[in-house]
Amino acid sequence: MKRFLVLLVAFVSLNAFAQGDATSSSSIKFGYLSYQAAIKSMPDYTLAQQALIDLKAKYQAEAKRVEDEFNRKYEEFLEGQREFPKSILQKRQTELQELMKKNIDFKNKSLDELKKDEAQTYAPLYAKLNATLAKICAEKGYAFIIDTDTKAVPVVNPLMCEDINQAVQDALQAENDAQQ
Repeated sequence: MKRFLVLLVAFVSLNAFAQGDATSSSSIKFGYLSYQAAIKSMPDYTLAQQALIDLKAKYQAEAKRVEDEFNRKYEEFLEGQREFPKSILQKRQTELQELMKKNIDFKNKSLDELKKDEAQTYAPLYAKLNATLAKICAEKGYAFIIDTDTKAVPVVNPLMCEDINQAVQDALQAENDAQQ
């Protein structure tokens, strides 16, 4: 749907460009950039990445701890299963099944939590980049800016479009320098 909207806007804009007279149509400009490259060039990106790596390590350590606990209890079960009365054997099997289910539930929940944390961690970066893009768009008079990462626009005409990758990186760096 997102690609369709990008293509629709591009088509309408290009159609208007083609139908307009030479003087009015020559003022329509477009910018393009790699959104991912812009995000990765931000100084805060490395901090966000490290925070997510640290959080992932904590989840992995907890998953390892509960897995080790399960393995220990399973080994105890295997060692004593021949000597346990039937009711104790069934009780231990049930405990192991419940523990396994809890471990699986934890892993699934931790994956969901990591996705939420990733979205929250990157949200300020996306907001900052989008604000910078809006500012550049207004300053340079672009009709819109195309994200070349989506592959919805595999080719851009350099006569009608301007590569703004460096301009975005410069604006982000200037903004970062001003904050420090």
